[in-house]
Amino acid sequence: MPTHIHDLGDALEWRARGETLRVEPWGRDSVRIRATPGGPLLTDLPGALLDRPAPTGAVTRVEGPSATLVNGAITVRLDGNAADASDPQLHPAAGRLSFLRTEDGAELLAEQPQHFWWPGPRLYTATGNGYHRLEQSFRGYTGERLYGLGQHTHGLLDQKGAVVDLVQRNAEVSIPFLLSDRGYGLLWNSPAIGRVELAETGTRWVADSARQLDYWVTAGRPADILSRYADATGHAPVLPEWAAGFWQCKLRYRTQDELLGVAREYRRRGLPLDVIVADFFHWTHLGDWRFDPAEWPDPAAMVAELTGLGIKLMVSVWPSVSPLSENYHELLNEGFLVNTEYGPVAHADWPDKGLDAYSAQVAFYDATNPEARAFVWDRLRRNYLDLGVRLWWLDACEPELKPGHPANLRYHAGPGLEVGNLYPRENARMVWDGMRAAGHTEVVSLNRSSWAGAQRYGAALWSGDIGTDFASLRAQIKAGLNVAVSGIPWWTTDIGGFHGGDPDDPAYREVLVRWFQYGAFCPLFRLHGFRGPEQKLEPAMTGLPNEVWCYGEEAYRILSGYLRLRERLRPYLMRQMVTAAEDGLPPMRPLFLEFPEDDRAWTAEDSFLLGPDLLVAPVTEAGGRSREVYLPLGARWTDAWTGTVHQGGRAVQADAPLERIPLFLRDGAELPIRQEA
Repeated sequence: MPTHIHDLGDALEWRARGETLRVEPWGRDSVRIRATPGGPLLTDLPGALLDRPAPTGAVTRVEGPSATLVNGAITVRLDGNAADASDPQLHPAAGRLSFLRTEDGAELLAEQPQHFWWPGPRLYTATGNGYHRLEQSFRGYTGERLYGLGQHTHGLLDQKGAVVDLVQRNAEVSIPFLLSDRGYGLLWNSPAIGRVELAETGTRWVADSARQLDYWVTAGRPADILSRYADATGHAPVLPEWAAGFWQCKLRYRTQDELLGVAREYRRRGLPLDVIVADFFHWTHLGDWRFDPAEWPDPAAMVAELTGLGIKLMVSVWPSVSPLSENYHELLNEGFLVNTEYGPVAHADWPDKGLDAYSAQVAFYDATNPEARAFVWDRLRRNYLDLGVRLWWLDACEPELKPGHPANLRYHAGPGLEVGNLYPRENARMVWDGMRAAGHTEVVSLNRSSWAGAQRYGAALWSGDIGTDFASLRAQIKAGLNVAVSGIPWWTTDIGGFHGGDPDDPAYREVLVRWFQYGAFCPLFRLHGFRGPEQKLEPAMTGLPNEVWCYGEEAYRILSGYLRLRERLRPYLMRQMVTAAEDGLPPMRPLFLEFPEDDRAWTAEDSFLLGPDLLVAPVTEAGGRSREVYLPLGARWTDAWTGTVHQGGRAVQADAPLERIPLFLRDGAELPIRQEA
């Protein structure tokens, strides 16, 4: 009698109704699910997962109309035809998957049909030429908490109840990985444009147009889940030690002399500084990828002086190409630009030098094309690397489309709707591959967008162009923790926010001080922003001064103190970077990562752990001079400023004068928080 279930020895396959569904082990305690509405499974589609890992001893068993696959901590049950197996009319539940905890058989997650009769949990709606709108539905669980999904401005840590677009935008970073407090992690292994709905009645993942369903599930405690996820998508390298220091940036240093003057002043004042940044419009034309000699007459000499000062130069590299660029026509003729289904190869309007009041209709190089990546890297090598530049700020790498019409894009990797979210990861790969080929083992790029697996290419992420008020700061704490859960260990914000902020305004100075204190405990520590009133977007634009001495004497005293505190913590931070590389555990951690048995740790969204031993509780209210801090159950906590010891499992009121961010040490840990006399 036909069962529709086929035991492949190390995998299960279900074929019925024209659909092929495969369940196979994919790393420790993990499984991969792929399904297609017709024909054999496709094996060459872009995704986040690395090649299939070595066998893990998974066991398959077919029992009547159903089957199971057991792989360590996770068991998958495949329901066959609940009715007579010889009946050609399949039961509506046939082909449904449930994911169980092997230890006790408890349900972690289960597919859920959208209707009792039709459709089932997987819906394929044809969009033409072999593509479908794909929907994957799972059961909803009351009280479930869900974390990850990259970085968003909705201000949520637990995203249960949210609808989140799967699309890349400035400050909205799509990384389709979820961690649940039920004990599972799920990666939607598709770069397609779509959305995920995290409703009470169920969870639904949607790809607007793609060819195959593909997702990965793992089971365990939060730390186990993140470790397995890193195994599956790639481990980050160890952050270079210098990158754990302070980065100085603003929009923008217009000339070589201005930038060098700031670097010299940091050294004159005896302040720590490891990186300084040359922002956009330092180029001749967008897409030339080289310094404008009118403003940067001797970049090699500038890099040499900075090196002598112990400072590294980072340059802003945009993926967009102006028609005025010396590279435009070659990129166009070679097919190295992102193409369109209809209309010209132009994806945004952007100012360029020589256009006066007009903007150019710019294109983007196709980062999904290996030859295009090699072309752009060759220009970066000749115009920056050969001059001594080793650091790359990959701005506007969503890419920043205006208007945002991904359906009109055609990439080397596929149609825009199917592969559009892949771009920022492949752009980071361009720098990684180029630097490694040139013999450099320390590779760091700072990216405004990201996707699953970018961490393996040395790609850091920052939170984009955000506001400059306390509300924005509060949102950043939750955004950063969700990024950490999404597998990106290197993250930062524009300290002080991006859009505005007056250095002479006492109210903004308070925002800046509190943000700087928070930034000192982020994985990367970077001051940036466009200070002052709004200006016209043009090559001549620049903001007000944005160095630590620009905010008054009181602020300077506090900021310089936190610069030195960061220096004292660097050995501890570097140990966390090694852990991130080896085990996949991020330096910045939500409390539940270390204390999953404490229910209140899952709801703490205004504090975090830096590594296992330091609890950080930023002040995010104007005029705040104390705040409540929850100390997780299962540890003793010592106030790092006063030495007072508290038992965990309760909230305390911590003093927070302007110069102090509340910090607590776990179980007698010793860290050099206070400067000894």
